[in-house]
Amino acid sequence: MNEIITRKAQPSDLETLLFFEQGIVAAERPFDPTLKEGEIHYYDLAKLIDDPDFAVIVAELNGEVIGSGYARVTQSKNYLKHDRHCYLGFMYVKPEYRGRGVNSKVLDALKQWTKSQGINELRLEVYNDNQPAVRAYEKAGFTPNLLEMRLGL
Repeated sequence: MNEIITRKAQPSDLETLLFFEQGIVAAERPFDPTLKEGEIHYYDLAKLIDDPDFAVIVAELNGEVIGSGYARVTQSKNYLKHDRHCYLGFMYVKPEYRGRGVNSKVLDALKQWTKSQGINELRLEVYNDNQPAVRAYEKAGFTPNLLEMRLGL
């Protein structure tokens, strides 16, 4: 069996997901000089797995978890046409499995879950200089929307 499947993450996936999180941090460090040194955590993954406002999805191949992503139900700004949207995050694919459509499968599962919540808007953030990630999201149909800028003083 060589088919990539997606499923909701389980508590038994936590160790792998924590490893993925550090992979995301390592990949993003070059793009953000404001990140603290040492091990940091973006997410409380144990809590997110059971939170009904989140869908933490993993991609699995032959019993091995090889990718992840999440969708979070978020209240939209009151001036937007949609009341709620889903924010995507925690997108990660093990390096040896990149380029095999893993990210697309995770995104498809997150889109299905988003629709099941009665939501039709997806949003995410990506570092502008992280061109491989930007291209991957554009390939999936995302378009740039807003550029956040910063000034360190």
